[in-house]
Amino acid sequence: MEKLPEPSCFYDLKNRVSLVTGAAGAIGGAICRKLLQSNSRVFLTDLPGAALEELTRQLRENFGERIMGWPLDVTSEQSVAGGVAAARKHFGRLDIAVINAGIAHVASLKEMTLTDFQRLEKVNVEGTLLLLKELAKHFEEQATGGDIVFISTKNVFAPGASFGAYSATKAAGHQLARIASLELARLDVRVNMVSPDAVFSDRTRPSGLWQQIGPERMKARGLDEAGLREYYRQRNLLKISVTAEEVANAVLFFASRQTPTTGATLPVDGGLPEATPR
Repeated sequence: MEKLPEPSCFYDLKNRVSLVTGAAGAIGGAICRKLLQSNSRVFLTDLPGAALEELTRQLRENFGERIMGWPLDVTSEQSVAGGVAAARKHFGRLDIAVINAGIAHVASLKEMTLTDFQRLEKVNVEGTLLLLKELAKHFEEQATGGDIVFISTKNVFAPGASFGAYSATKAAGHQLARIASLELARLDVRVNMVSPDAVFSDRTRPSGLWQQIGPERMKARGLDEAGLREYYRQRNLLKISVTAEEVANAVLFFASRQTPTTGATLPVDGGLPEATPR
């Protein structure tokens, strides 16, 4: 298979095929939309159900056959292998993978149950490992180079109290992605991380993660939903609310290969000195 040329335009991903996990959430949906707007064909994946079906339907209205929805469970080795194979079969190749699937849980270490921790570990750590493992095999076989973007979190660098399971398991996933950047560079596969903070929604759907953890965060700080959003806006240097579209822009920066970069972390957090990668 002929190696793809470097894109001549920031947004031009023509002839490139992308796979996105956790696509039916706020960040995942925004990433899919951004990649489609940039001419990529997109194989969007998530757990089977109405959210995946509805996102596929919505995107197909504007992007037609350049979109394919596929049920995928990142905790299943068989499902991950089948999803990567299906993307290759449907579109003929796979060039970009965005590892976005992840779950959260709010509990202090004293209150943490092993079952809850292991539930996050299964998705955030083992799911990342299974994807990186399958993508490594794929890119070695395809031999055209490629890009992997791991959606990390500011909690890797600045963990939060009562957020230990999420902070620890996302840090493990982040470290696996860094190791992948070392191992896959010989294949011209670049692996980079995007580190957002407090994304509550995209243009069409609320963040499932924040719907899950928001009530506990509001209770802990004595805030309503509007107050919680304002709290996160005020704590960053730029005093802005981070959007899913801005996270998608960071993904596109790496996927469009504007710089010769791998193993890097790009914060999308409005400026949090304590979370600056170092």
